[in-house]
Amino acid sequence: MAMVREFRTDDWDNYRMDYGDPHRQLEPIEREMAVVEVALAALHEAGLLPHTRYDLGKFLAFREAVRRHFEIPWTAISPRMQRLLYAINAIHQPRVMIAAGVFCGNTFICNAGAAVGPGACYCAEQLIGVEIVPAEAERAERNVRRIDPTGVATVLAADAVQVVAHFQGPIDLLYLDADAGPGRGKSVYLDILQAAYDKLPRGALVLAHNSVNGGRNIAPYLDFVRDPWRMSASVNVVFDPEGLEVSMK
Repeated sequence: MAMVREFRTDDWDNYRMDYGDPHRQLEPIEREMAVVEVALAALHEAGLLPHTRYDLGKFLAFREAVRRHFEIPWTAISPRMQRLLYAINAIHQPRVMIAAGVFCGNTFICNAGAAVGPGACYCAEQLIGVEIVPAEAERAERNVRRIDPTGVATVLAADAVQVVAHFQGPIDLLYLDADAGPGRGKSVYLDILQAAYDKLPRGALVLAHNSVNGGRNIAPYLDFVRDPWRMSASVNVVFDPEGLEVSMK
């Protein structure tokens, strides 16, 4: 029987984004930092992270660069989630990261920003964002280029299932935020993970946004990552209405 762990704050359902105001601070910064610190501690306790330390100054530099340079028409990524995604990547330091379903690039840079731009705290080899809508992939690439002149982080207009299926080499972190549209929705998470599974080395992380509000379509994905025969650990971080399932192979 899989041990399903959860980190949940008392205010998770009241801490709500204004989707059209992506940079609005929803609570005192001290509260945001404290919530994320406890979430990181839960992930560390479960064996998903080696420690909980990340550079607070570099994170704020990253946040400011996104605020100044990114065109974000809307987002469900809360300030808490932005900080958590950055911190996980800063701690795990994936050499290769693939993010599926990046829309305008905000979700992608929340992960990639630990390795490129003013928030960089380590060197990565390849950071790939995948967006199936060409116009949004172009916008995401424009956004990323404004803070990453190196080209280490790049966005492709493609189907994420095909990208990971044909990817050569290991994937150290896989971020899932894709949507297959009416009827299927977030069920595509499982398709992407299964296509990438053999390329995930032991210790690789898989992050799935919308672990709370993904609906019935995400249930088979959650069953998969919470199966100890397939993944070594999985924790659902619930500190906003979207949630993030963090799993390790």
